[in-house]
This record gives sequence, C-alpha cells and structure tokens, in this order.
Amino acid sequence: MRTAKGQASVEAVAAIPLVAAIVVLLLQLLAAGADRELAGHAAEAGAMALIQGGDPEAAVRDALPGWSRSGLSVRVTDQTVRVRLRPPLAVPGLAGVLEADSQASAAP
Repeated sequence: MRTAKGQASVEAVAAIPLVAAIVVLLLQLLAAGADRELAGHAAEAGAMALIQGGDPEAAVRDALPGWSRSGLSVRVTDQTVRVRLRPPLAVPGLAGVLEADSQASAAP
C-alpha cells in the first residue's frame, strides 16, 4: 500500500492557479461595479455643470478618480450628458460586457 504523504501539499499547489483566477475575476467584477456607480455620479455632475452654465466635460472628469479616467467617454447632446466608463481590464474580452453607461438630464 502506498502512503499519501505530501498529497495535500501537491493538491494545494495545484489549486493555486484556480484560486488566483477566481480572485482576479472577482476584482474585475468589483471594478466594474465601482465604475457603474462612478458613471452615474459623473453624469449628474456634468448635468449640474450644464445647469450652472459650466463645462460639462470638465465637471465629469473632475467627478472621477484618476484611475477610472482612462476608459472615459463623454457625450453632451442638448441637455443630456452621457458618460461611458470602461474599467481597467485584467480579463481580456470583457470590455463590452463590463462597460458602464449612464446619463443625466439637465432639462427641467
């Protein structure tokens, strides 16, 4: 009969890539969730700037932390500010799925 000495260590080492992949995926989902919240707040800041006669694009950029500005897209049409944020991606191919899109209106 063979002994199972060291079997748990081998299984633990074999599970490390799977655990790492799950952690990366969870962090990616957290970043996407944060971007959804940030996009909403930034769109509202842009709409407020429109109401006050300011620059909505500058207000959107100022409302976002630096790490989220790299995937920023702002579109202003009439009285509506639309903000799209693409989270920093650790998992390729998820860009379209995880993109946050929000809009706010400055109309009464």
